Amino acid sequence: MATIYDVARHAGVSAATVSRVVNGRTTVDAALAARVHQAMRDLDYRPNAVARNLRRQQTSIWAVIISDIGNPFFTSLVRGVEDVAQAAGYSVVLCNSDEDPGKEDRYVSAALAEQMAGVIISSTGKLATITRLVESGTPVVAIDRQIRGATVDTVLADNEHGADVATSHLVAAGYQRIACITGPRKLPTAQQRLRGYTNAVRRHKRPADDQLIRHADYREEGGYAAMASLLDSGAEPDAVFAANNLMTVGAMECLVDRGISVPGRFGVVGFDDIPWAHLVRPSLTTVVQPTYELGRTAALLLAERIAEPGRPASTVTLQTELKIRESSVRPA
Repeated sequence: MATIYDVARHAGVSAATVSRVVNGRTTVDAALAARVHQAMRDLDYRPNAVARNLRRQQTSIWAVIISDIGNPFFTSLVRGVEDVAQAAGYSVVLCNSDEDPGKEDRYVSAALAEQMAGVIISSTGKLATITRLVESGTPVVAIDRQIRGATVDTVLADNEHGADVATSHLVAAGYQRIACITGPRKLPTAQQRLRGYTNAVRRHKRPADDQLIRHADYREEGGYAAMASLLDSGAEPDAVFAANNLMTVGAMECLVDRGISVPGRFGVVGFDDIPWAHLVRPSLTTVVQPTYELGRTAALLLAERIAEPGRPASTVTLQTELKIRESSVRPA
């Protein structure tokens, strides 16, 4: 196995120069760096990552902790993170907290133990977990969800505005009693989307009735159960705004099982797009988040935080877009 000294001899440079190239220092002349890289390829040299990390006091790995790996929302989001990370010389480890604060805390412990270079997190909202990262000096960016009480870089979508536009669209389509299936009570995204819905129904003088609101778990089964509860409650909704993609699917399944036609008898709008939303019949009207850009922006903020640890924390809010399809447009 080739050593750093073999590479130095092959390239005709000092071992110190090879070390600087391996560790990404920019003080090495470009021509010398090219010779070192060529020598490393010729000799199939692999730097000792453990030793390098000890010298750096951190790895070249980012942890991306998301709340539900089964949710398509996170697919292009993580791709946006990875594309920026790779370009900046970092690798990404994906962690699924499954909306479990204990599991999230264990992943944070692993990130600290492995001296990861940074963390991007869609948090369950446990402030103590984020505080551990901040107090350790680990660069951290919150994505999708704001963390109350934590001063960290944050990337969000405009949840309240998106929910308002979705509900207003159902009003414009002629629906009268519009229900809302939102997420867990403690999550900021669920609160913001519920607030957007409430603002819209009040502004348009539609019933703002607690009987028309259900909190669920952001999962397909939760959306199904919430829709069934609304139909069985006597509240008589004729449309629903569902505050994430999986709950929208669950609500639609329930309506199909009950023999309720969409959009004829019942209108449906969901939050978060689904890759096949335009393929199902009726196709689903959804509030589309810029998922790739959310991930890309979070990664850029993390790279900036690593380069400038002392700069003030910033929050970036990206706009959503309503994609109108068949599920919310009543036949003439």
